[in-house]
This record gives sequence, C-alpha cells and structure tokens, in this order.
Amino acid sequence: MRRDHWARRTAQLDPAADFAEIYRILVAHEFPWDMNQSLSFALFRTYAVPSIGRLLAETGEFVRRTQKRYDDTGLILDAILEHGLDSATGRSALRRMNQMHGAYGIPNDDLRYVLTTFVVVPMRWLDRYGWRRLTPAERVASCNYYRALGRNMGIKDIPETHEEFAALLDAFEREHFAFDPGARAVADATLALLTTFPPNHLAPAAVVRRFSYALMDDPLLAAFDYPRPTALERRLATGALRARARLLRRRPPRIEPRFARDLPNIRSYPGGYDIAALGTFPRRA
Repeated sequence: MRRDHWARRTAQLDPAADFAEIYRILVAHEFPWDMNQSLSFALFRTYAVPSIGRLLAETGEFVRRTQKRYDDTGLILDAILEHGLDSATGRSALRRMNQMHGAYGIPNDDLRYVLTTFVVVPMRWLDRYGWRRLTPAERVASCNYYRALGRNMGIKDIPETHEEFAALLDAFEREHFAFDPGARAVADATLALLTTFPPNHLAPAAVVRRFSYALMDDPLLAAFDYPRPTALERRLATGALRARARLLRRRPPRIEPRFARDLPNIRSYPGGYDIAALGTFPRRA
C-alpha cells in the first residue's frame, strides 16, 4: 500500500460534510503519535493562563492524581473521536465533559481558548515535526471537527477558519500568559508524569524535562518560570523529531487504527472502563 494512501483517501472526502471521518483518519491512522503529543502539549499550554491553571490546581486533581486526569481526558475525547457525537457513546462522553466544566462556571473565553489550542497546536506541530504537513482540506476538516465539538459544549463565538483560530490563540496568549504558583504546580506534575511514559522512562528524568523545555517557546517558558534551553538543546530536540519524521516517510501507512486507549501512556484502567464513570464528580455539579 502506498505511503500516501490516507492522504488520497482524505482528498476524496468533503471537509464540510466528512470532517469527522477525515479527522479520525489523521488521529488514528496518519499521525497517531504526533497527534497525541501535540494535543498533550496543547492542554499543557492552557495551564499558562492563570485563570485556567489556577482552577486546575485548586481542584487538586491534576496535582494529586495526574495520571488518572491525563487518562480520563484522553479517553473522553477518544470516545467522541471514535464513535462520533451522534452515537450513544459519544454523547455519554460529551455529557461527562460538560458536567465537569459546568461545575465551575468557566468563562466562555477560557473554554474557547482551550478549544483553539486543540486546533492550532497540532497543525503547528505537524508543520514543524510531522512526516508531512496537513493538506488544506485536512486543515478545514480539523477546524470543522472542533467547531462541532465546541458547539456541543455550548461555546460561543467560535472562529470559522484555522487562520482565525491561530490569530485568536496568539492574541489571547499575549494578553493572558502569566506566572501563577498553582499553574506552575500543575505544569510540574504533568512534566513529572511525562518522564514515566515509555520510552521516556528509559532516560534520566532531568533529560526528559530538558528535552520538553527545548520544545517550548519563550512565552510559555516565561509563564511557568522554566529555564530557557540552550541553542544546542533546541537543535538536538528539533533534530531528533525531524529525524523521526524522515524515517516515518519510508514506512507503510498504518492500517489498523490506534486510539488513545491503545497507547502505553494510558494506565489507570487495566480492567476496562465505563465512559459515564470517567472524570470527576465535583459537588458543585
């Protein structure tokens, strides 16, 4: 099977009507590792907004039960991706997410920003580190997927194009990125978890952290008061990911889908899980 099998498949689909199928192909077949990494970085990026990072710290969940919160987030989004918003499983996952968000009265601007990171960060990651870039139609489909998800979350004033999403993200971060002790604690706990994921666990934790810093831009580093990596560290981190991309271009396409539940990072539910029982059940809900 040709390496461009899935790109040719997405080119046959309509990004306005078939956006869910296109996005599912990108996540589960074409870029499973890259999408997982970039979406994780997208969520990590939101901690640098004090109103978001501080709230996550106050719940205690992302500090005391980091692995479970990581798993629950991935599995809830995974269920929506795999089964669709119109399925019983997808609606159950969406209901769980909305119940958790609704318990805290999160402002629309913060919810919209988080949604925006899920659109923009993976595109920028693939532009820089992916074995190929997204096609224009795939970019449109990605936007439409998250526009549909955002509408079902009750988010208002959602951007229409990936250019508008990118402009919103950059403007919001310029205005809101700032240091907060609680947000820093959430970021530290997340990086500590990252050092335990295979194959990261084979390297010293300090090396994994320095590699992570090298992938962060200066505004994000400043917001967490993290040390600025050296130019050599940035070159090594970027070079490693681009070398991986060159190897992937020579590999055959993935036939069997790989969803979040298939990743070794997800470790909280070795015996299975119930979508309706994932996440937290705060009293305010």
